[in-house]
Amino acid sequence: MELTKKGHSCVRLQKDGRTLVIDPGAFSEEDAALGADALLVTHEHPDHFDEGRLRAALDASQDTELWTLRSVAERLSAAFPGRVHTVGHGDAFEAAGFEVEAHGELHAVIHPDIPRITNVGFLVGGALFHPGDALTVPGRPVETLLLPLHAPWNKISEVVDYVREVRPERAFAIHDGLLNEVALPVYGRNLGPQGAGVAPTEYTRLAPGESAAV
Repeated sequence: MELTKKGHSCVRLQKDGRTLVIDPGAFSEEDAALGADALLVTHEHPDHFDEGRLRAALDASQDTELWTLRSVAERLSAAFPGRVHTVGHGDAFEAAGFEVEAHGELHAVIHPDIPRITNVGFLVGGALFHPGDALTVPGRPVETLLLPLHAPWNKISEVVDYVREVRPERAFAIHDGLLNEVALPVYGRNLGPQGAGVAPTEYTRLAPGESAAV
């Protein structure tokens, strides 16, 4: 697969001429969802789920379909009958030729006083895992981990320990839309050998628009 980083937590995956887009939210590019054959959304927070972007992509192509959890699916299923699929932990399905498994049930704790919402991570092609807003360990080997770098619900020690527990071959930063150019190198140092380190995992941050083979 070819992975292209988009803004914040959004990524585009391409294989055999098909395109899968995960989490084209309000912090990603306006056209992040357009041209996708399949769309996956991990949860309802606006930095991951932007209803306008999804509606535009679904309107643009009658063949585009969406897989997501119930709280998002309920917002769109009536307008696009048969093309919006509700999934949850333990489900496995094929989306535009990509084999996908759903892992996890709840968003990470932001604060005990803030109710937790549902969240599902997606393992694509048995190799690449996008956890959404949770540090879900899928319970099977992961070659490529999309790593939530910075959020109101995490801290760097948890990020390091998460990579160490999953032990992927490589980790690419996502959920980085709130970090500026001063902060990004600080996170990179902490995840590298000069900081806490996540060896033997190879940590990389792609800038929006950059691609890598996975």
